[in-house]
Amino acid sequence: MNKELIISATQSEVNIALLEDKALVELNKEKTNNNYGVGDIYLGRVKKIMRGLNAAFVDVGYEKDAFLHYLDLGPQVNTLNKLLKIYLTGRPDIPSLQDFTPEPDIEKTGKITQVLTPNQQVLIQIAKEPISTKGPRVSSEISFAGRYLVLVPFSERVSVSQKIKSLDERNRLKRLITSIKPRNFGVIIRTVAENKKVADLDADLRSLVDKWEACVAKLNGAKAPMRILSEIDRTTAILRDLLNESFNNIHVDDSAIYEEIKSYIRTIAPEKIEILKLYKGKVPIFENFGIDKQIKNSFGKIVTIKSGVYLIIEHTEALHVIDVNSGHRVNSEISQEMNALAVNLEAAAEIARQLRLRDMGGIIVIDFIDMHEGTNRRKLYQKLKEEMSRDHAKHTILPPSKFGLVQITRQRVRPEMTVQILEKCPSCGGTGEIKPASMILDQIENNIRFLTQDQNEPFIKIALHPYIHAYLTKGLYSMRMKWYFKFRKWIRLKPINSYHFLEYHFFNKSDDEIKM
Repeated sequence: MNKELIISATQSEVNIALLEDKALVELNKEKTNNNYGVGDIYLGRVKKIMRGLNAAFVDVGYEKDAFLHYLDLGPQVNTLNKLLKIYLTGRPDIPSLQDFTPEPDIEKTGKITQVLTPNQQVLIQIAKEPISTKGPRVSSEISFAGRYLVLVPFSERVSVSQKIKSLDERNRLKRLITSIKPRNFGVIIRTVAENKKVADLDADLRSLVDKWEACVAKLNGAKAPMRILSEIDRTTAILRDLLNESFNNIHVDDSAIYEEIKSYIRTIAPEKIEILKLYKGKVPIFENFGIDKQIKNSFGKIVTIKSGVYLIIEHTEALHVIDVNSGHRVNSEISQEMNALAVNLEAAAEIARQLRLRDMGGIIVIDFIDMHEGTNRRKLYQKLKEEMSRDHAKHTILPPSKFGLVQITRQRVRPEMTVQILEKCPSCGGTGEIKPASMILDQIENNIRFLTQDQNEPFIKIALHPYIHAYLTKGLYSMRMKWYFKFRKWIRLKPINSYHFLEYHFFNKSDDEIKM
């Protein structure tokens, strides 16, 4: 499979698109000022103990307190808390975790009041980012993910990914890691560790132990709430988890991010360094690779598949509902049952893509077209499992019910990806009437007057349709030249092919949109 990563960056946001065989399957938007990413480690303070929920609310500096359930404390939380008290004192004789005698495991059926008290400082890790009106969900079971391994302090267990099927390889990896891992550290061996050399695994393990030591060092004299250690950014996390032989190209339009990724690839896979390319084209990178077009076709309530089959996707607070419709895809030469099977199999592939693309989590209910034969329902179930096997989020799929419904639960650790797509005519808003071009030009000029004279904006860039761009720039004494003499400021104009005829947007020097 041909995989490409396309990265578009501005000062405030990084957009990451993952293409598989030129089809957009994942879209990530990472704010450069995002302070609460999955994997970040914080020193928090217990604000409130909720006995009824057997949980606590922890202040980590976010507007909403983080939620910490008893089951997320981890069996060795007493050892963590004991060590944390020592680390926070800043004593010079701080013991290493390898030399520390662990406390007994807490009971699985215990109460949170036996472990935590109000105002107590706790070391926690973000398990779920803030979603909707909820604060982040956190865990005291700290872990550090690497390229081949996941390090779990306060544990001795060594486990191997279930996706490694060879019994000999599983035993080899387990023996190897058991022989080199430090005391009081557990290790989870990831799928990509299969057939890797001892040197690669040892280097990855050492870097993760160094991460733990860096975390401990920052605790000296720290006061809650405070971020202790930040997880790597989303771009690097995708590379860490996905980079393999099937990755063909990584295109980046920002030189700083290009250098960061180049340095990271040199560390984890130096033989793949040639796939990284710095994009220098004049056309925006997402437009050049057809991503903008795919985004507009893939988001929204109605998603149409090439053959005419279409999906209707509805989102509610409790769950997501997807309805499959055959549209005009009907083959008169085969039976209704076989038509339904063909439509459902085609829809299953698109649904699996949509779940990854939108990062839909929680409960998803899919209403496929009814099929009466059990063998056909089993074929649909297997097809959906096969398509979902490439999804790295934890998920569970139930077989079709007698009503033709398929239920899926999918792990949600980040807010769902949403892209606002207009379904009415973008020019007329569904009225059938549009403003004359002269009125649009007057609006643009009025906005320029406001930004230059009232707001004193030092830099103005307008993105608009190529036809309007040509109208404003062509000729010796163009409209843009008239604006320059009128407002004493050079207005930068950028043509965007994906804009509709009368669409335009203002941007500042940081490439952030100026809302008018």
